[in-house]
Amino acid sequence: MKYQSVFRPGLFEGRVAIVTGGGTGIGRCIAHELAALGAKVVLASRTLEKLQKTQKEIEADGGLADSIVCNIRIEAEVQNLVAQTLERHGRIDYLVNNGGGQFVSPIENISLKGWNAVIETNLTGPFLVSKEVVTRTMADHGGVIVNMVAEMSRGMPMMGHSGAARAAVVNLTKTAALEWAQYGVRVNAVAPGLIDSSGFESYPPPVQEALRSLPKEIPVQRFGTEAEVASCVTFLLSPAAAYVTGATFAVDGASSLYRHAFQLPVGRTMPAYQGFHRGIPLADADGGPQGGGV
Repeated sequence: MKYQSVFRPGLFEGRVAIVTGGGTGIGRCIAHELAALGAKVVLASRTLEKLQKTQKEIEADGGLADSIVCNIRIEAEVQNLVAQTLERHGRIDYLVNNGGGQFVSPIENISLKGWNAVIETNLTGPFLVSKEVVTRTMADHGGVIVNMVAEMSRGMPMMGHSGAARAAVVNLTKTAALEWAQYGVRVNAVAPGLIDSSGFESYPPPVQEALRSLPKEIPVQRFGTEAEVASCVTFLLSPAAAYVTGATFAVDGASSLYRHAFQLPVGRTMPAYQGFHRGIPLADADGGPQGGGV
């Protein structure tokens, strides 16, 4: 069975796309869809074995793929990724900054080393790859960049390092869209919510178990699929999104509009400031709630 894309066959024929983090999870799915639509997909991550496994899958399905090892936190490796892609394939039309990672921890337990590792992977990496691709080729030929972030609009409890980095990438996306419009480069972001992906496997078993209990907290009552994220990325890369730049698309089943999925610990009650001598209490003499201001 071939990839079941909703987009027309051959949409990206003759185009070249780099997908960081393309060997596993959502990146792997994105790479499969782009290849199924005719693109040559360059898979990039730190682990060659994972890249080659996905490359073989794509080639078995009749697509075109290449693998280049790259730690997106290291500028020299990013420069090599872009240089090798141009040397082997002659062009770069699309960049999907999907590579990233984090671990579960309350903020007070995150070491500086752990903080820097997550910030460098999730923020510095997309900056380095985007800058290199634009300066090396897209400034002259145009192109499209899609940054993968996360649903963190109301904070990201237990992943404060990742939330901070992803929020920064949203702002970077807006700034890059403004600065690079002159080159014919569009830049957008996709913010997945809870997605049923192999990425779950990177967390400890207790965290995996907790995550799998969360669909009841999502308005649509289920996790999203990798293909649902990939199709949003594909749309943003396509000519149909020619007037879309600087935007962040949520793929989260409306979870960003609802309560937060993580239960926060109950602690001390914060004392209220009652400075207004004529203020109305929260309950009247009969114990009923009072309406009025916020």
